Amino acid sequence: MESDAFQVLRQIPGAGTVTLDGDDQGDGPPLLLLHGLSATRRNVVQGSRHLPRHAYRLIAYDARGHGESSPAPQPADYEYEDLVEDAEAVLARFDLERVVLVGSSMGAATAMAFALEHPERVAAMVQVTPAYTGQARTSDVAEETWLRMADALENGGVEGFVEEAMPKDIPAGWRDSTRLAIRQRMERHRHPEAVAAALRVVPRSLAWRGMEPLEELDVPTLVVGSRDAADPLHPLEVAEEYVRRLPRAELAVEDEGKSPLAWQGARLSTVIEEFLRRVGI
Repeated sequence: MESDAFQVLRQIPGAGTVTLDGDDQGDGPPLLLLHGLSATRRNVVQGSRHLPRHAYRLIAYDARGHGESSPAPQPADYEYEDLVEDAEAVLARFDLERVVLVGSSMGAATAMAFALEHPERVAAMVQVTPAYTGQARTSDVAEETWLRMADALENGGVEGFVEEAMPKDIPAGWRDSTRLAIRQRMERHRHPEAVAAALRVVPRSLAWRGMEPLEELDVPTLVVGSRDAADPLHPLEVAEEYVRRLPRAELAVEDEGKSPLAWQGARLSTVIEEFLRRVGI
C-alpha cells in the first residue's frame, strides 16, 4: 500500500519557519500519529500497515527537529505548546476537524494536551506508554537520563547516544536487537543537534497542570502500558493512573515476561483496531 508524502510549512510569527515532513496512508477514519522524544513517525505503530489495510487512514509526521522535519527556530522552541500547535497545523493541512489521536510517550502528552484543549475534535485517543504526570519537571532520575542522552548525542553522535540509551540491566538475549533498534532510529534524524535540543527541553515542558483535568475528559481512550523493567522512563504506574482518572479509559498491557506491546507494531495495531471498533469508529 502506497503512502503519500506531505510537508507542512509553518510560519512562526517573528521567529522563522518550521517544515514538518509526513506520510498520509489509507482511506477511512483518520488517525493522527504522534511519536516520542528522539523517535520518528515510524515509531508509533513501528511501520505496521495493519490499520490502513483495515480501512483506517494514518497521518504521521516527524515532530519538529526529528526525522526529516526541520529544527525549531530556536533551541528552546520544543515546548509542548509548540508541539500542540504543530499538530493543529497538520490537521489544518488536511482540513480535518475531528480525528483519532494516537501518541507515544512525548506524542502521548502532546495528544492529551490537544484533547484537553479541544475535546470536541477528538473522536478517540490512544496513549502509548504515557510518562507525563501533570508537572513540568520530571523526576531527578528521568531528567538526568534525558540530559545525559543529549550530551551523548552532541559529543558522541549516534554511537554515543546508543551507548548512553542502552538499558543497563537488559537481558543478554535482547542486547543486540535493542542496540540495533536504537541505532536505526537515531540514524533517521537529519538534524541530530535539534534532537539534542529537544531532549533538553521536552522533559521540562508543561503539557498541562496536574492530573485532575483528565477526570473531565469525556473521550474514549485506550492506554497502552508497559511492564518493561528496563525502561524506567515509562512506568506502568503512570498508565494505570491515567486509566483511573479518565472517565472512558481502558488499559492494554502485555503479560508478565512478554515483549512490550508498544514494541510490536502489528500486535499494537490490532489492539488499536479492536478498540476503535468497540467505540464505534
